[in-house]
Amino acid sequence: MKVTEHVSYKEVTKSNTATRKGIENIPSGEQMENIKLLCENVFEPLRNHVGGPIAINSLFRSLKLNIAIGGAASSQHCANNGAAMDIDDTYGSMSNADMFEFIKNSLDFDQLIWEFGTNKNPDWVHVSYKTRGNRKQILKCSKVKGKTVYSIYS
Repeated sequence: MKVTEHVSYKEVTKSNTATRKGIENIPSGEQMENIKLLCENVFEPLRNHVGGPIAINSLFRSLKLNIAIGGAASSQHCANNGAAMDIDDTYGSMSNADMFEFIKNSLDFDQLIWEFGTNKNPDWVHVSYKTRGNRKQILKCSKVKGKTVYSIYS
């Protein structure tokens, strides 16, 4: 089943942890609508810009799965009022940094996070989208003395 032209339902619910631990990872109807909006308004325009496939590392997480992986309690991966995805250009079409910049400069989003990596390229890009009230918050995530720290991206 396709959610949008380049995103399948399998990609939305895929989780090795959920499979390994027998955790159900099925979005509600409202969550699917929010996921579809994220895909239509962020992923598809980005995919067209990149001109090739983009890996979706994580999209939907049930609350139980989010707890199992140690995700933030307020994670938009499992929110009812929005949706989030972690993307990675593992196919070599465009760097994660270039995708981050395109989203930042060209698309509407709620939150955009440069996830770990170096100052030249993040390990992956986190992006979320809400049905209304997108904040365009841009952050950088890094490890400081073994702890995950979020700072304003500059």
